[in-house]
Amino acid sequence: MAARGTAMTRRPAKPAAPLSPGPIPAMTADAARVGFLNWMEQERHAAANTVEAYTHATSGFLGFLTKHLGGEPDLAALAGLRAADIRAWLAALSNDGLAAASRAQHLSAVRGFFRYLNRRHGVDITAVRLIATARARPALPRALTIGQARDVTEHVDEVSDDPRLQARDIAFFSLLYGSGLRIAEALSLNVRDAAAMRASLTLTVTGKGSKTRIVPVLPAVRQAIDAWLALHPDRQPDNPLFLGARGKRLDPAVAQKVLRTYRRLAGLPEHATPHALRHSFATHLLASGGDLRSIQDLLGHASLSTTQRYTSVDDTALLAVWRKTHPRG
Repeated sequence: MAARGTAMTRRPAKPAAPLSPGPIPAMTADAARVGFLNWMEQERHAAANTVEAYTHATSGFLGFLTKHLGGEPDLAALAGLRAADIRAWLAALSNDGLAAASRAQHLSAVRGFFRYLNRRHGVDITAVRLIATARARPALPRALTIGQARDVTEHVDEVSDDPRLQARDIAFFSLLYGSGLRIAEALSLNVRDAAAMRASLTLTVTGKGSKTRIVPVLPAVRQAIDAWLALHPDRQPDNPLFLGARGKRLDPAVAQKVLRTYRRLAGLPEHATPHALRHSFATHLLASGGDLRSIQDLLGHASLSTTQRYTSVDDTALLAVWRKTHPRG
């Protein structure tokens, strides 16, 4: 018996077991699809955007099968699908320009539909289990050019007319580019960290997994931080180094908005974000001869493979130069 005043915990209901094999119901695949989407919405209480994504994926899949099989499929036709049929659908999505990650999402939706058919109607479609999910390649980090990064660190103060906010923004974005910090790492700094920086010319940063690392701070960045501290409204050691307009720790969304506003004023590309300054730090170091191990330590990457993505960025830049300048490019 549960103690008084203590609510009894209900165990989540187990999903219904698949039906035993038997005659396949006479039903069109589209009618079953509608039932599946209603089940998702009414019984699974799936989010509206999830239902919309599944609607789009399953509708496209059945539309492809109608052309591929020469007629609107029913449940018997779905049960008779071969792995080659599903691969043909995925190939069609690829030819339409759908990225690997999007193809994986479409395949996941169709798998969910097939599981529903198995449990609700006893239709076991084995072909889908023979298809491996397309692996999406991790997106390469997009860095700014050296000129674009310098533009941000020297002129981002044009967003505001308030001298304090101007000094704060120059210091903040100079630190992101000059030391390769994540936005959360920079925003977590306190005034005492800047005071320690003057003595050691470095900052101790707490990154992912509460791991700390030491990063050097360039003279230009130290000057920008000192200029901001001279206008800082409350330089108590435990107070945030970077403040918002209301005197509290600067919000990441506000910092992102500042740079978003500036990139539109300056005509910078859309990928000019706070995180792109970190990518730019690593890319420019690598292009100048920095070794991967050192860059890994500076960025606080747990794995060298994460840092190695920047070699691909550098190779891409070299190929672009080659194509542009070589007589036979």
